[in-house]
Amino acid sequence: MLEAQDRLTGKQFATRSEVIAQHGMVASSQPLCTQVGLDILKAGGSAVDAAIATNACLGLMEPTGNGIGGDIFAIVWDAKTQKLHGLNGSGRSPQSLTLDYFKKEGLEKIPAHGPLPVSVPGTVDGWFELHGKFGKLSMDQILQPTIDYANNGFPLSELIAYYWGRSTPFLSKFPGFKETYTINGKAPVKGQVFKNPFLANTLRTIAREGRDAFYKGDIAKTIAVYIKEQGGFLTIDDLASHTSTWIEPVSTNYRGYDVWELPPNGQGIAALQILNIMEHYDVRDMGFGSAEYMHHFTEAKKLVFEDRAKYYADMDFAKVPVQKLISKSYAKEHISNINPERAARRIDEPKLKDGDTIYLTVSDKDGNMVSLIQSNYRGMGSGMTPTGLGFILQDRGELFSLDKDHRNAYEPGKRPFHTIIPAFITKDGKPFVSFGLMGGGMQPQGHAQIVINLVDFDMNLQEAGDAPRMYHTGSSQPTGEKMTNGGTLFLESGFSRETIREMISKGHDIDHRVGGFGGYQAIMWDAINEVYYGASESRKDGQAAGY
Repeated sequence: MLEAQDRLTGKQFATRSEVIAQHGMVASSQPLCTQVGLDILKAGGSAVDAAIATNACLGLMEPTGNGIGGDIFAIVWDAKTQKLHGLNGSGRSPQSLTLDYFKKEGLEKIPAHGPLPVSVPGTVDGWFELHGKFGKLSMDQILQPTIDYANNGFPLSELIAYYWGRSTPFLSKFPGFKETYTINGKAPVKGQVFKNPFLANTLRTIAREGRDAFYKGDIAKTIAVYIKEQGGFLTIDDLASHTSTWIEPVSTNYRGYDVWELPPNGQGIAALQILNIMEHYDVRDMGFGSAEYMHHFTEAKKLVFEDRAKYYADMDFAKVPVQKLISKSYAKEHISNINPERAARRIDEPKLKDGDTIYLTVSDKDGNMVSLIQSNYRGMGSGMTPTGLGFILQDRGELFSLDKDHRNAYEPGKRPFHTIIPAFITKDGKPFVSFGLMGGGMQPQGHAQIVINLVDFDMNLQEAGDAPRMYHTGSSQPTGEKMTNGGTLFLESGFSRETIREMISKGHDIDHRVGGFGGYQAIMWDAINEVYYGASESRKDGQAAGY
């Protein structure tokens, strides 16, 4: 995997020590953006101010994963009230697009690119909701560093350049993409200085005129005209009617630690369900990297993802039995479905009785902590690049099902199933760890692995992220696809050959690949020494830094 050289301290696979600071911490997937967030903290900004500034910067410097054409979710620890707050900043489908349209067009699923998967981008409204509740500095101050970088340029970092280069040949066919995201028609490369003056102008307008500039003003009009020209359905009325939603995070207790996620339309509760099942086993005794641990984890994931496929959806449109799904009693029912010696090739449909992305985290001197995730989906998004605005619109609508009887079936004005999830851990009602791990269906699997690494395997914050990961694919999906042949378990390098042979003997289809195992950022609060620990893994270009 990511094997480090021999270390005097810490685990062999750890790539570096944790970052430790007293006054504030920022962890993001791009070092220049981490520094932007730190500068905001040093200027007297709150954790939320710094999170917005960092997110804006990432939208410029890492458009391969996010931007203001996408959606946002956040969990905020408010030190004043000693309480967690959740924000669902995901957008809804166009009101004028119906399920019948897809049927008449003979489509069996919603396309990944073009105008049809475009839903309302929720990020900008999410920024202003967060800022209105927890902000201290003006939006002018918060967005100015990114405006400066967009005008003056920034050098591309390695991994971002790689993904940018992969996306450009395909997305260049869409109007506006080349003008916005290429230099003389080619993707910028590592170390090359890139500018986005279109985005600078858009952010300047948002800073000056507020969120309505994006959802009701000239920006909204430009988006609507562009989408109509491409044969799409998103209108200025869809944009003008958008609202974010403050929601209560939900939790399960895992061996004394309360792990918090947001309820659907996201997939966060899948991590809680996996942990509830794993709590029934002596994971510590199994040992990290053992076939016994990896087998039980994978089988738990398969069961939980069947629930995910059937039940997770926009709760304004469908009844989702969240409390039942994350209950200890339901996890106990699942235990009997796990064969300790054999991998499941198929899972019966669950029957409940009624009853590519960026992640960042910030903490400030007052004890506030923000866990924030933001994405366009499928890397750079739909390819729809509205004229002269400097960003791409998301393609989250692809994740709707076209089965009219499915909870996640496409409907006008509905939020699609979402993969992006922020997470938080508290201990005895106090903040402990703000963390996230980006990457599609890897996210809940990664969240559960991080918690287990910290709690069961006594890893420190950096080690928990650097440890080799497993990623099971092929489970049933919220778009309607069913699991066949047990799926595939992808493993990073770092697992022993003996373990892999034992997993194969249990019936697991094992494969290896580089990439696709997520991108982890985390901040831990040490209440005894009153310091923050920060971690940012080597799978991304990121950095954790404090002061």
